[in-house]
Amino acid sequence: MKNILVLSAGRRVELVEAFKTELVLRGLDLKVLATDMKPEFSAACQIADGWIRAPRVTDPNYINFLLNLCKSEKISLVIPTIDTELLLLAQNRELFASFGIDLVVSDTVLVQKCRDKRLTAKLFSELNISTPQIFDRSNIKFPCFAKPYDGSCSVGAAPIFTREMLTNAVLADEKMMFMELIDASYEEYTVDAYYDREGSLCCFVPRQRIEVRAGEINKGVTRRHHVYAYLLDKLKLLQGARGCITLQLFCKANAANFAALEINPRFGGGFPLSYSAGANYPGWLIDEYLLDQQVNFKDDWEADLLMLRYDAKVLVHDVS
Repeated sequence: MKNILVLSAGRRVELVEAFKTELVLRGLDLKVLATDMKPEFSAACQIADGWIRAPRVTDPNYINFLLNLCKSEKISLVIPTIDTELLLLAQNRELFASFGIDLVVSDTVLVQKCRDKRLTAKLFSELNISTPQIFDRSNIKFPCFAKPYDGSCSVGAAPIFTREMLTNAVLADEKMMFMELIDASYEEYTVDAYYDREGSLCCFVPRQRIEVRAGEINKGVTRRHHVYAYLLDKLKLLQGARGCITLQLFCKANAANFAALEINPRFGGGFPLSYSAGANYPGWLIDEYLLDQQVNFKDDWEADLLMLRYDAKVLVHDVS
């Protein structure tokens, strides 16, 4: 058995369903399991082939829990989904590999650079990708944008339009960084990239974020235009990248300016749009890690595909 485990599954119903679908299409009689701290209230856990209650990733026994779980459930492929688990998993990737278990996570150095947005900005510069200017806190220019350097899901991030709006508490917070404000003349994009086991770029899909709700894309459309052309050569080499890598950037509608903000080395919440467009990252992970097949560069995904999300439900009967 070579089962698949999706960590911190939460609301990622479509991601779990994608892995289940790709297994069936390949004629593989395997399971897609899921973990969550409260699996009984996780929609993704309910539609998985089975779920397991997990401790917090900060629990000192988390790695032992996960390793024992993978052994007992015959899991060979582990898919992380949240930022806070990435560094710990990256640090233990070789331990799991020694038991024949693949944690699909980028190398520790890259994860560290992605988790600290100050280092992310330096990484973008190394890739020759433009970023917003970062201000020294003794010389902040207004308007600016403030956010924690290790933040996630836009928590604690906010625009500051005047010096009077900058409170002493925000200024004194050592985790806050201040950068050039990207105004409404820019369009927002998320890019889903796939890197194989050797770190080679196999595919990437820019998604224009038309509407965002709770930090996640609600309306979006795939685009193969100036964003794709701008990033194609720049993303071919991302040292230590593995699996799905999600980038966030802004650009002017006339393609005159670009400003990259973040790299999240995991599946993004809006990935189902890229999957629907033909970027079959779940299938390719199965091909690579479970079937030992090579994945070549692919760019035949569907451009100008619009996604309009809506609320749906998962019903669980006989809940006591």
